[in-house]
Amino acid sequence: MVAGGVYTAVAFLDRSETLISERCTAEGSGRAELATDQAANAALITAVAVRRGLPARAASIALATAMQESKLRNIGHGDQAGPDSRGLFQQRPSQGWGTAEQVIDPYHASNAFYNALVKVPGYESLEITDAAQRVQRSAYPQAYAQHEVMARAFASSLTGRTAAGLDCTLRAPDEAGDPAAAQERLSEAFGAVPVTVEGNTLLVEAEGAQAWAVAQWAVANAKGLSIAAVEADGRGWTREARNGWRPADVPAGQVRVALAEAPPK
Repeated sequence: MVAGGVYTAVAFLDRSETLISERCTAEGSGRAELATDQAANAALITAVAVRRGLPARAASIALATAMQESKLRNIGHGDQAGPDSRGLFQQRPSQGWGTAEQVIDPYHASNAFYNALVKVPGYESLEITDAAQRVQRSAYPQAYAQHEVMARAFASSLTGRTAAGLDCTLRAPDEAGDPAAAQERLSEAFGAVPVTVEGNTLLVEAEGAQAWAVAQWAVANAKGLSIAAVEADGRGWTREARNGWRPADVPAGQVRVALAEAPPK
């Protein structure tokens, strides 16, 4: 009976873990939800805007565009827009967006989009759908509008304008995190952000909106990078707790990103 009871309890715990619906939610100017892979791509697109010093409005326009064009997924094939369309923004090499390899590189694609956006006069004051259309020249110019709430919510959190606005509900990681890989991804996203590594934890020097941009980028990438906890500006997010951001003892000017350790065998 005891053995049977233990087996039943373990089976229940495993089943309860698999039943968790993984998702990321952002609150800022509105509230929206994305799948974890979509949220990671949204974080990358927004980090590129932060790195370039662009306003949150630029990130909102980019996110609405990418959601309409690719559902925020890095598609390696074309659609009705054209057989050579590729990537997060369905950019076409035949229209000068880059080579076939470049347009499926999320960093190149995001920068190419922003390069075009900043040439649009007064884009910051345009409706999101109007600004997106001037860059993309879509056959469905009003389609971008349906993604505005999502775009504003995630841009507000991921640029750091809304502190503790992004939360991801995740299952336990399948493997240990790699601090070196996480540091490389962070640097690719934000550029030369001062980072030191202590064991399985990245210590990032950042404050204000920059700190929250980094912290919420880490939460959005927690699934792919096996991140266990993030702390910034007196608040902390813990993957295992699944209870959002809570008070935490973290020094001002520092973001802590703790990678998951190897699960027990």
